[in-house]
Amino acid sequence: MTSESETYLRRKDAAAYLQQRCGAYTAQTLAKLACIGGGPTYRKMGRTPLYTIDDLEAWIASRMSGPIENTAQV
Repeated sequence: MTSESETYLRRKDAAAYLQQRCGAYTAQTLAKLACIGGGPTYRKMGRTPLYTIDDLEAWIASRMSGPIENTAQV
């Protein structure tokens, strides 16, 4: 559950956050993932999708592998 002071990011701002954090994902990719599944959790206010930093961070963590020392470990 989110706190009252939770900040919500519009899709383009969520994509900018992901670009800064891990160098990947565009607003178009987030829109596609919202349709087909597999993207970060979001909420809607009217027709506007809104993302929280906590949800974006959880999604990054769910997609991140553990440490890899060489390609044989993949």
